[in-house]
Amino acid sequence: MTTSFSPSRMVQDLQRRSLRPAVRPGPELISLAQGDPDFATPEHISQALTDALAAGATHYAQLVGDAELRAALAEQMTELAGRSYGVDQVAITHGASAGLAAAILALVDPGTRVLVPEPTYSLYADLTWMAGGEVVFVPHQPDLHLDLDGIEAAAPGARLVVICNPCNPTGAVYTQGELEDLAEIAEEHDLWVISDEPYDHIVYDGVDFVSALEVPALADRLLYVNSFSKTWAMTGWRIGWVAGPREVIGAIGALHRTINGPVNSAVQRAALVAVTEPSDWPERMRREYQARRDIVSRMVAGVEGLELVEPDGSFYGFIRYGSDVPSVDVVAQAQEAGVAIRSGSEFGPSGEGFVRVAFSTGRERLIEGMERLLGVLEEVAAPADSGE
Repeated sequence: MTTSFSPSRMVQDLQRRSLRPAVRPGPELISLAQGDPDFATPEHISQALTDALAAGATHYAQLVGDAELRAALAEQMTELAGRSYGVDQVAITHGASAGLAAAILALVDPGTRVLVPEPTYSLYADLTWMAGGEVVFVPHQPDLHLDLDGIEAAAPGARLVVICNPCNPTGAVYTQGELEDLAEIAEEHDLWVISDEPYDHIVYDGVDFVSALEVPALADRLLYVNSFSKTWAMTGWRIGWVAGPREVIGAIGALHRTINGPVNSAVQRAALVAVTEPSDWPERMRREYQARRDIVSRMVAGVEGLELVEPDGSFYGFIRYGSDVPSVDVVAQAQEAGVAIRSGSEFGPSGEGFVRVAFSTGRERLIEGMERLLGVLEEVAAPADSGE
């Protein structure tokens, strides 16, 4: 007798709602879809992994993370925030994704309202749905910055607001004033704030990046999430962290160790070197991303009917193509033309009519991929022939 299988209701609901792709683009496509730096991890970090393995870092790590790594991150955040962060306020996680999962699951019960200003990273909504929470999308302003009036209007009865800064997919970098106003709303309505900041070292044109850590009014209600993936080109290493009030970090640690277990011991030792040894690699990568951002901006500006709010941070361009063709259909057309991109609707309802490109690939392939994509978008954005 064959045993039938039906996934849990949680899985069924997630599969019904989520627009996140289930597979990565194949090698036959030029991928402008993945936020994966094309740079190799800096050599001194890779060497630190080899050294850690040779030194015997092949056993289980502490469940909440390597004590030295947590201490180094706490010191770094203390300096940035201007207030003390203790080792017990930091949890090391399997990338920022696992940190976000543990944070949201620690705060969200079935029916809990979670405010998600959007377009934004699509994982926030998926995790909220997994927890049984209610996602309340709050569209950004036309310049892709926070609609603070909209957030305040949606805040009554909510428990949490989640932001990505610099923002994936838009590249917006929120100002200190925006963050301070958000803090006032959070205090008035007793909201927790998750600030996901993996692109904090990737900002352009001298734009001043202000971390949520630097906003004193957020101190008691902030869960700060970050990762080694983007700053250090370590996406495949899967290591990140969450910091916040001790009692919440305790709950996050309990969830993370139950679902994930401890992070790889040797990887944590290598991450410690990334934090503690000075290097110009982040700045070198940032300069190259800015050059690629400029290439994308110039190419989009040359096609009538397309709009791009030039990103101030991250390595994404969020292109508005100005027609009623669903963005998932545009993604399919682009794939037929040999280039992989992401649909704007994946990042929230107001992302419809946009597509996201990642300029985290080399210039030659970036230009070729953009040429293929712009040929598709030019047709999509063109006014329909009236037949007259």
